[in-house]
This record gives sequence, structure tokens and C-alpha cells, in this order.
Amino acid sequence: MKTIFDRTTRDVLINRINSLNENSMPQWGKMNVYQMIKHCTLWEEMVSGELKCKRALIGRVFGKMALKSLVKDESPLRRSTPTSPELIVTETSGDIIAQKAKWIALIEKNAQPSNTGFIHPFFGQMTREQVGHLAYKHIDHHLRQFNK
Repeated sequence: MKTIFDRTTRDVLINRINSLNENSMPQWGKMNVYQMIKHCTLWEEMVSGELKCKRALIGRVFGKMALKSLVKDESPLRRSTPTSPELIVTETSGDIIAQKAKWIALIEKNAQPSNTGFIHPFFGQMTREQVGHLAYKHIDHHLRQFNK
């Protein structure tokens, strides 16, 4: 399975990110391209431990079971998958070039992951392998959202 910890996989994702621009239109969902890039930047900050998110009560009950189902194969994330409130971007515009650069820099940090005790707000404690698969799937999901 693809993982963010693989150099080749990161390079492919970064090339796809670089193809985004202010004219990129979503195939589904409510976010514009700036909001999606900012959301993904926040997500990477959460994974690295720079941003803390509250655990969801329903995740404490069903999170582990849902995670196993999610990372069992290469299937993409479903459209309109819910997110943590801390990762919702309300501002509708900003510097797309600067935000892409920040997102890419955070992705590059995955060459040397530092947050070994990552606790996802819904899925809970995750192994490095699970984080790698989910990080890939999350980025892929949003790039597919914008046909990239």
C-alpha cells in the first residue's frame, strides 16, 4: 500500500500539488482550492503534533474499527468524509502559492517523522504504518477532489 513515508510516493503527490492553481475547481465538496490546500496544511500540522485536536466521543467508540477498515487496502476515501472542527477552513481566499509551499514543506518532513505517538481525533492512537497510509489517502482524496 502507498505511504507518505515513501520518497517516490511523496514526489508524485508533490507534483500533483504543484499542478494546483487558483483556477482549480472541485469535482465535489464545499471547499475551494485555497480552503482545500489550507485544510491539508492543517491536517499535516495535526499529524506532526504542531496542531492539537480534541478527541471525538464517537471516535472513542468506533474509531479503531473504522481505522482498520480504512487502511486495509488501496481504496480511496469516500467523498464528503467528515473532518475535525479544528481543520475546517472558513476563510475563502489567501496566498495559494505560499500555502502550497507550506503544505509541501510539511509533507517533506515525513522523510523523518517526529510524532511517534500520534493520536488522531477520531481514530485514536495510530501506528506509524497506519499514519503513513492514512496521510497518503488523505492527500490523494483532496487532489482527486480537484481532478489532480
